[in-house]
Amino acid sequence: MSKYGTIPTSSSAAAAGVPHLGGASPLDFISRAKARGATALATRRPWRELADVHAVGLPPSLADAYLRVRANLVHFAMNYAIVVLVVVFLSLLWQPISLIVFLVCMVGWLVLYFLRDEPIVLFGRVIGDGVVLAVLAVVTLGLLLLTDATTNILSSLLIGFVLVVVHAALHRAEDNVDEEDGRWYAPVPQQPSH
Repeated sequence: MSKYGTIPTSSSAAAAGVPHLGGASPLDFISRAKARGATALATRRPWRELADVHAVGLPPSLADAYLRVRANLVHFAMNYAIVVLVVVFLSLLWQPISLIVFLVCMVGWLVLYFLRDEPIVLFGRVIGDGVVLAVLAVVTLGLLLLTDATTNILSSLLIGFVLVVVHAALHRAEDNVDEEDGRWYAPVPQQPSH
């Protein structure tokens, strides 16, 4: 029986003598990364809904603005994350070394923190998530300080944050498409006006 065109599973890859990297084959890792990426992107709301000009309006009070921001941050979380990352990416286009360092750090975060299923074992000891998070944060900050792009990155993060908060405050949360049933969060209830 021919196996042409089939993707080997980890058990068949082991039987064929393909070495495992960290307990899983590279194909397993890529498949898991692709599935997790698809799951994360599935929470993205349609861009048409985000850019709906008919849903924009000034909030009547500061309390209503706060409720809108809370509801919209949950509702458009993935869209807002994409917007902030695009702003940071665009700010680094004129600093190619910083852009390369930023992309390498992002790959490191994906591989070592976000996409791994098994704990990291170093010299026979299990490294906790808190330690991995702290080390990645220090290494990322250190590398970015060495490229002299820290001010650029912090200012672009601030610009992205301001864009997100302004949109979240102006977008009427009651105009969001109501598909929240069965999600892991619940929309923020509207407070009755007095």
